[in-house]
Amino acid sequence: MRYAVDPRVDDYIDALPDWQQAICRELRDLAHAADAEVVETIKRTDRPYFVLQGNICALQAAKDHVNLFLYDGAMVPDPEHIITAGHDNATARSVALRQGEAVNAAALTDMLKRIIANNRAGGWRKMKNGR
Repeated sequence: MRYAVDPRVDDYIDALPDWQQAICRELRDLAHAADAEVVETIKRTDRPYFVLQGNICALQAAKDHVNLFLYDGAMVPDPEHIITAGHDNATARSVALRQGEAVNAAALTDMLKRIIANNRAGGWRKMKNGR
């Protein structure tokens, strides 16, 4: 899959251990595959974000895992139970992936597409508040 890359996102990923690089590259590909208009950027000084009419998700590598933060206001269903933290968070939930764990690409892609659809409908804040 071809998409426009932000070299700062490459720098972020390239600085990680090999196993985290592989996870981040797979998550990056899934974010872009969810919609051809997804744009990647850096926010909060060094964190890769994927945006389309609002935040979709962000990457953050930790010592023993990679977090994918999903900006959905807890509105998007999680029938496969891939969310690992932030179940009651008003802004973002996360999927933590550790070395050797497989990414549930189908479930994650579905969630990303729903977040994008919500963004296009005005964003989850607007949708939750009925405005």
